[in-house]
Amino acid sequence: MILASSNAGKLAELTALLTPLGFELTPQQQLGIESPPETGETFLENALLKARHAAGQRGLAAIADDSGIEVDALGKAPGVCSARFAREGAAEEENLRKLLTQMRDVPAARRGARYRCAIAFVRSAADQDPIIAQGAWEGSIAQVPRGAGGFGYDPIFVPAGEERTAAELAPSEKNAVSHRARALHALIAQLRAA
Repeated sequence: MILASSNAGKLAELTALLTPLGFELTPQQQLGIESPPETGETFLENALLKARHAAGQRGLAAIADDSGIEVDALGKAPGVCSARFAREGAAEEENLRKLLTQMRDVPAARRGARYRCAIAFVRSAADQDPIIAQGAWEGSIAQVPRGAGGFGYDPIFVPAGEERTAAELAPSEKNAVSHRARALHALIAQLRAA
């Protein structure tokens, strides 16, 4: 199936989670497919938009995820704008720095946050019965970045019940409990039942 994403971090995580189950992913860029503009107002709308676009380009089944971080003190921002929080085309470091700047004076008790993920699987661009799943990973925002693993906001996201940031977790630890892992496990259960 086509993986409708150009994000190397997502590709690595989804491949690690799906390959042992017998799924083979082909990243859309290998097929010359460009990402469409993410115009949805929710993670699910964007995941469906991306999956349908990729499926329509090659006539193959496609899977897409849309995910991001919601910070309570920022009214659940950056949300669907997580990848472009600082500006369109922003580097991960710019987005992370903007979030930390906005959180500078927020006390520890108000630094709650969560990662959210919506995953959509479509058999074709016109699939009227897509398989969808969602997952969340609760935590808080650290004062300073820590760790070199993961991607995106992982260096400042401290999962609930953890002292380490998501960037300090081993990939296998993160892939066992993350928002993407939870959504993907729910999706796989539905795929097996279909």
